[in-house]
Amino acid sequence: MDYINSNKEAWEEAFEHRAPGWCGDIVKRLQEEPYPFLKTELIEEFKKVDFTNKTVGQFCCNNGRELLSLMKFGAEKGIGFDIAENMVAWANGIARETNMKCSFIATNILEIDESYHNSFDFILITIGAITWFEDLRALFRKVFLCMKENGVLIINDMHPVTNMLAFMGEDNFDEKVPNKMINSYFKQDPWVENHGMGYMCQEAYDSKTFYSFSHTFSSVFNSVILNGLTLIRLREFQHDISNSLAHLENQGIPLSYILVARK
Repeated sequence: MDYINSNKEAWEEAFEHRAPGWCGDIVKRLQEEPYPFLKTELIEEFKKVDFTNKTVGQFCCNNGRELLSLMKFGAEKGIGFDIAENMVAWANGIARETNMKCSFIATNILEIDESYHNSFDFILITIGAITWFEDLRALFRKVFLCMKENGVLIINDMHPVTNMLAFMGEDNFDEKVPNKMINSYFKQDPWVENHGMGYMCQEAYDSKTFYSFSHTFSSVFNSVILNGLTLIRLREFQHDISNSLAHLENQGIPLSYILVARK
């Protein structure tokens, strides 16, 4: 199964199918708002970091909106990597229009060129990124290689427990028991979907097939640690960052987290 190329095709198709106006206000928001497109918890973490003269990178940067927002903390340079070529081209256009010292590279994350090794003081991975990788050890190996000594990694993602839940619109969703645990926490076979990227397109469509993978917290932790990174901090939240589980906020279910590690 060549899931990486399948996902590339599906992401590029999704961007072409994006809803009219999706992120159409990105330039205005970058110019007028302090830190647009960043979650509150991420902003709290970034305020602890001195970005002066720092180079920051984002793996799976999507259309660049988060990295461009992060640049407003004063980093010297930013580089985003994503597999979708049309998203990367769009992000580079926004960087030029806003005169930000940011560039974007289209590549398979696991094949980031060696010229970027030992390049980053800070690497960001946000919601929905690690789910695209079957082997997290390979992902965090590349993270380690691309970080400078003492570089910092921050992950802000949906909590692994959310993979056990059915989402609204799914066949197994029970509106009478929306917090019912449906799926195995230890699911190993991939999720296989062809209904499009709803958050970007605002509607379902017959899309190219894309694959994603569940990962337990132990898998995330061990993959980070075994690649030579030291865990600094873990924060868990009852707050939904997916725009899919807001109906379960503040009910005692972990919905998102932030992990901080250092090389």
